[in-house]
Amino acid sequence: MDLQISVFLLFIIFTAGHSLSCYDCTSLSGSCTQTSQCFTGFTNCFSATVTVNSTTVKFKSCAPAVCPSGSINLGIGKGSSLCCNTDLCNVQDAPDPSTNAPNGKTCYYCDGQSCLNTVSCTGSEDRCFNATGENLEKKDVTIGVQSQVFKGCVSKSLCDATTLIPSVGSVSCCEGNLCNGAKSVTQSFLFLCCSLLSFILLH
Repeated sequence: MDLQISVFLLFIIFTAGHSLSCYDCTSLSGSCTQTSQCFTGFTNCFSATVTVNSTTVKFKSCAPAVCPSGSINLGIGKGSSLCCNTDLCNVQDAPDPSTNAPNGKTCYYCDGQSCLNTVSCTGSEDRCFNATGENLEKKDVTIGVQSQVFKGCVSKSLCDATTLIPSVGSVSCCEGNLCNGAKSVTQSFLFLCCSLLSFILLH
């Protein structure tokens, strides 16, 4: 799978408890028949759809009690999530975020070179956001910590849940057009995707 696709699972998840069955898979083709029994504390099923460049990946799995539905747009990639709380309810895919209509809001985003780019928000993305995180980076023999910056559009429900995601040090959301500033900083979309995906899959 293309490295850029190690995907966005927009900001989802954490806590509580009864046994639940959910569809559980990652798919480029769209078909998903594998199911699993959720661990204690996972009281929701979720579906997520992530589009980077022209590639779309779909995820389905169990999720903790905090499991918002919504979408996020980082300019170079988009993701949406859909949560529910009955057995196998995540048979439905999360909406394809690339098909959402623009809603008139504009935010800054980072492309790996600067954060001076603007993106048109779509669908339910009613907030701009700034997020920072830490990425372990190996250079020769030493391992250092590199700070990363992320900007874009996000639904309020996803923004409210981001404080529960490790590796994302701080997140702030705002409501005005281009309210998330234009400070130029390099960033890694792949890092954010991997952090969110690994958190969801390993907890």
